Amino acid sequence: MRILVTGGTGFLGSHLCPLLLAENHQLTLISRQPQTVFTRYTGKVRALKRLADLTIDDEFDVIINLAGEGIADKPWTPQRKLELQTSRVNLTEELVDWLRRVRRVPHTFISGSAIGWYGHQGETILDEDSFYQEDYVHQLCHDWEQAALCAESLGIRVCILRTGVVLGRHGGMLKRLLPVFSLFLGGRLGSGQQWLSWISLSDFLSAVLFLLHNPALKGVFNLTAPQPVTNADFTQTLAELLGRKAFLHMPSTLLKLLLGEMSAILLDSQRVLPSRLLNAGFHFKTPNLKQALIQELKLKQTA
Repeated sequence: MRILVTGGTGFLGSHLCPLLLAENHQLTLISRQPQTVFTRYTGKVRALKRLADLTIDDEFDVIINLAGEGIADKPWTPQRKLELQTSRVNLTEELVDWLRRVRRVPHTFISGSAIGWYGHQGETILDEDSFYQEDYVHQLCHDWEQAALCAESLGIRVCILRTGVVLGRHGGMLKRLLPVFSLFLGGRLGSGQQWLSWISLSDFLSAVLFLLHNPALKGVFNLTAPQPVTNADFTQTLAELLGRKAFLHMPSTLLKLLLGEMSAILLDSQRVLPSRLLNAGFHFKTPNLKQALIQELKLKQTA
């Protein structure tokens, strides 16, 4: 298939693209550094610098939209919120606007989102049919999803990836935590009782390919493992696997003082289940946190 990928050089996209190439798909990536893409894939991938470089004559079977500035990379100043909005919502709107003008539309549009859509929900068990709590991240995800769902009116199958914390050694939260825990500075955040809904990188990639190859599936899908954990349990499990102690504690008040509104990423609780993926027959290779960390960190299994 001919596939257009946005965000193809990010943490998730850079792992997904080689898998797509291995399936012999023809890839076009939108990248601010097209020459780097060309070099990395030895000319096997077409790279464009901007969406505006697409023409109405470009034809794709699938669009995979993973673009978006890292939500935890910088404090949420008004300027940063604008960047988050532009890189997610505005870019998706631009994509759909281009789709309205092309001579031939793709049959599938797979677009990113996040479990932040649900807002802070405490102990409540959440699936794709659950309601939300209104906050900044919910509104950002809501607008992002709505922009993508507009493609349905063009007869395109739309799948929304409501993704949890993706665990992979070379990116995301785990990459940031490893040096901290290695220095014996790891510890629970706030009460530690807030729920963390995660997914291993390998299961995330498998889930995207599962949706790609199952044309009957559409709508919102939670990309989270079926066994969410509390922050305290995550901290303890990671520390034990690394052979470290996790005795430190970062109080909620201090996190809010240091990070302001962005502290919600660490303190909000979302206990999310991947009900629609499971009902569709998707099999998680690493549904258990310890199992997932051992695989992603390439650790030896202990008795």
